[in-house]
Amino acid sequence: MSNIQTKVKELIDFREQAKLGGGQKRIDSQHRKGKMTARERIAMFLDEGSFEEFDMFVTHRSHDFGIDKEKYFGDGVITGYGTVNGRLVYVFAQDFTVFGGSLSETFAAKICKVMDMAMRNGAPLIGINDSGGARIQEGVNSLSGYTEIFQRNILASGVIPQISAIFGPCAGGAVYSPALTDFILMSQGTSYMFVTGPKVVKTVTGEEVSQEQLGGASVHAAKSGVAHFMVQTEEEGLEIIRKLLSYLPSNNMEDAPMAVCTDAIDRLEDSLNEIIPDNPNKPYDVKEVIRAIVDNGEFLESQKQYAQNIVTCFARFNGQSVGIIANQPKFMAGVLDINASRKAARFVRFCDAFNIPIVTLVDVPGFLPGTSQEYGGIIIHGAKLLFAYGEATVPKVTVILRKAYGGAYCVMSSKHLRGDLNYAWPTAEIAVMGPKGAIEVLSSKEIAAIEDPEKQAAFIAEKEAEYRDKFANPYVAAQYGYIDDVIEPRNTRFRVIRALQSLATKRLQNPPKKHSNIPL
Repeated sequence: MSNIQTKVKELIDFREQAKLGGGQKRIDSQHRKGKMTARERIAMFLDEGSFEEFDMFVTHRSHDFGIDKEKYFGDGVITGYGTVNGRLVYVFAQDFTVFGGSLSETFAAKICKVMDMAMRNGAPLIGINDSGGARIQEGVNSLSGYTEIFQRNILASGVIPQISAIFGPCAGGAVYSPALTDFILMSQGTSYMFVTGPKVVKTVTGEEVSQEQLGGASVHAAKSGVAHFMVQTEEEGLEIIRKLLSYLPSNNMEDAPMAVCTDAIDRLEDSLNEIIPDNPNKPYDVKEVIRAIVDNGEFLESQKQYAQNIVTCFARFNGQSVGIIANQPKFMAGVLDINASRKAARFVRFCDAFNIPIVTLVDVPGFLPGTSQEYGGIIIHGAKLLFAYGEATVPKVTVILRKAYGGAYCVMSSKHLRGDLNYAWPTAEIAVMGPKGAIEVLSSKEIAAIEDPEKQAAFIAEKEAEYRDKFANPYVAAQYGYIDDVIEPRNTRFRVIRALQSLATKRLQNPPKKHSNIPL
């Protein structure tokens, strides 16, 4: 065998060794837990044959606590680039079979390298997390590695899409890199995130709690809002990320890719003429409205289980990617509360950062009253949504379906917050407050003066009807130009598409500044 052949064989052997990670025994253990390996995840996620790996032969450089006796090629993280539906993406996947996926100085340097490449080349970054945390043997070098990653997450924010998949443990300082990214996806039963684990919680607070109860996927999807997507299997999760990427541009200097539209733009949806109940207090499902007007009834909902009184999702109109924010009367009457305001504000700011037009469907009775909301800072949190809409410069199309009361009318992409085209259905009610509350304020003395309960009830009903005639319609707002047109519900799809087409060349810039000071 020639010298070249020997060296080629050595290279092939090294590659095979690297592909085994921490060894077959640990790979088998990963599979028994219902988890794929880092390489299997990348292979499933990227287009077949597109993965180009970096730093396969990197090893750690630590000598403390006997760790120098155990070294593995790759050092616990697989990094590189490939394509998703033919589009460039950068990816890293933590390898739990090597030192439990714990982060070392060289591990962090590998991640930082692909992050820098993603920024330079304007491509999305996808991180697949499955790690035991910092590599204790490396002490402060491990902590410095985490912080180098955090700094890059911060600088990349709003420049390239950053998506985190949590397919195993993610605890302590490790949680902050995913938290700094745009979207977090968690797998049910095999992933968890928390700053401090159950043992520390018990020591400090005396509270006994399991990993799943403290930071499982269902907790973060429904209670904390940390996770944007929750899946049953890793395969399902990777497919959702591929679908999510299809709605997003590669970077903030581009527009999202156009899809071929097979759905007629002038399709009439007669069901929408009947969807609003006659009783103004009766709910309906706003997702039925969304399905009726978007291309082929398809949309990808973000934070589905969290703050269900508002819906945030990506969809398409005539092949163009849009972000939709819609009040959901089916939950809490569609009222705005702390969680709904935070959820929607974050979504609006993401869309604005990445040139994705915003379509807002409004049916909101106001902000949720009560001490828990006031003590929790509803003023500040509601202002986040107000700020997000007011700051956004992308095309904004608003359709008021039914109620738009008080401050909530102002906040939900009103004309006064630079809404480009604001439409209303004939069922729209635009007023400072609902008829009942308004009459209690406006006619309180007259009501108090009527002693007979029957006459009092009749008087209130008469005044409420009078108020409703005056304000429970969109025409007063239309008279002032605050509504651009009152449209037939079944024609909503066509009107939104035409609006978006007219706004394709919109140019709007905010005043020069270092950055805004959003009410955090």
